[in-house]
Amino acid sequence: MKAIIALSILAILNMFFGVKKKKGVLLPLIFFGLLVTMGLNIMDWGTSVHYFNEMFIADNFSIAFSSVLILIGILVFMFAGIYYKGVERPLEDVYALIIFAIIGGIQMASFGNLILFFIGLETLSISFYILAGSKKFDIASNEAAMKYFLTGSFATGFLLFGIALVYGVSGSFNLEAINTYVVSMHGKVPPLFIAGMLLIFIGMFFKIAAVPFHFWSPDVYTGSPTLITAFMTTAGKTASVAAFYRLASVAFVSMHEVLLPTLLFVSVATIVVGNLSAVYQDNLKRMFAYSGVAQSGYILMAIIVLGPKSAGVLLFFTLSYVIATITAFAVLMLIREERGTFFVLAFRGLARNNPIEAAAMAVAMMSLAGIPPLAGFMAKYNLFALTAEGGYIWLVVVAVLGSMVSIFFYFKPIMASYFSDGLPQHKIETSIYFKINILICTALMIILGFMPRLIIQLL
Repeated sequence: MKAIIALSILAILNMFFGVKKKKGVLLPLIFFGLLVTMGLNIMDWGTSVHYFNEMFIADNFSIAFSSVLILIGILVFMFAGIYYKGVERPLEDVYALIIFAIIGGIQMASFGNLILFFIGLETLSISFYILAGSKKFDIASNEAAMKYFLTGSFATGFLLFGIALVYGVSGSFNLEAINTYVVSMHGKVPPLFIAGMLLIFIGMFFKIAAVPFHFWSPDVYTGSPTLITAFMTTAGKTASVAAFYRLASVAFVSMHEVLLPTLLFVSVATIVVGNLSAVYQDNLKRMFAYSGVAQSGYILMAIIVLGPKSAGVLLFFTLSYVIATITAFAVLMLIREERGTFFVLAFRGLARNNPIEAAAMAVAMMSLAGIPPLAGFMAKYNLFALTAEGGYIWLVVVAVLGSMVSIFFYFKPIMASYFSDGLPQHKIETSIYFKINILICTALMIILGFMPRLIIQLL
C-alpha cells in the first residue's frame, strides 16, 4: 500500500514539474521516487497486512511481484533519456502514464477482491492504450493504439461479464469467500459459476497474449514506440501473471481440476503457435511479440501444476524474462534509431563496431532461448522440473521441443552481429551512460543464473 501511495505522489509531482517546464528535473525525480518506493515496498516483507476489508493484500507474493514491477520502471527509465533524447515536446504525460501503469500492475498483484482486480487491470490497460499511441504523428503508433483499445475493450467485456456471473452465484467479490462457496457446494457448482470462471480466464488469456487470444500482440508491439513496447511486454505480462496466479490459487483453487483441460490446451497451443510463428519473422519487433506469446505458454505451466513451489518458480521466470527483454529492446532501440529498421540485417557488423552492445544483445537472446548458465536457462529448468514433478512429463517434452525451435529465431541477431558476410555497417556512437546501463542488465542475467534458489525460496 505504501508503494501505491508513493507512486501516486511521484506521478503528481512529475506532472507538476512538467507544467512548470522543469524537464531536466523529471528523470532524476523519477529515479529517486522509484528507489524510495522500492524501499517502502520491501519494508512490508513478512507483514501480510490486509487493507480495506481485504480488498488489498500486502503479503510476500504481492510484495515480490510489485518489486519486479518497480524494477521494470527503473530499467525502462534508465533508457528513457536516451530514447527521447531528440524529443522537444513535454514528456511528463508519458512518464506519468508509465508510473500509473505500474500502480495498476501493483493492484493486480495485490488484490483480494475482484473489484480491486478490475480497477487495477483498467488502470494498467488504459495507460497502455494511450502509451501505444504516444508517438502522435506516426501512423503505425496510432494504428497500434486503436487495435489495442478495440481488442482490449472487447476482452474486458468478457472479464467483467465473468466477474458478474461469479458474484451473482457466489454472492461475493472476495477471493477467499468465493473459494469458501465452492468448497461448500461439494463439487456441485452451478454451470453459471463455471461459465463466469471461464470468462474471467478468457480475459486473462488475452492479457498475457495466450493462444487463441494473442492476435493483437504482433501489430501492437510493432506499431508502438520501442521503449513503450519494452515496457508493455514486461510490465503487462508481470502484472497479468501475478493476477492470474492469485485467481487460480485462491478464488478458484478448488476448481482446479475443472480448469485443467483448458489450461493444458491453451499452454500447449501457445507454446507451439508462438514458437513456430516467431521462426518466420525477420522484423525483430514482431519476433519478440510471438516469442512473448510462447513465453506465456511456459508461464501457464506453473499455474497448471499449482504446487507450493509454483509461486517462487513463477517469480524467477518472470524476473529473468523481464531483464532479458528490456536489454534486448534497449539494443533494438539503438539499432532502429541509427539504421532505421527493426530487421535482422541491421545487426550486420555490430560485433565488430559495437562489441559491448552486441554482447549484451547476445546474452539477452541466449537467456531468452534458455542457454546455460544464464538466468533464462535456470528459469526454464526450474519450471520444467516443477512440471515434471507434477506428473506432466508430456507437457515438459512439448516445452523442451518449443525451446529447441526458439533457438533458431533467438540466434538470428547473434548470427547477423558476429557471423554475417554482408556489407559492414558503420559504428553506432553511444554514450557511456548507455553502455553502463546495458552492462548492468547483462550482469544481472549472468548473476541470477548462478543464484536461482535465492529468488525462488522467497515465496
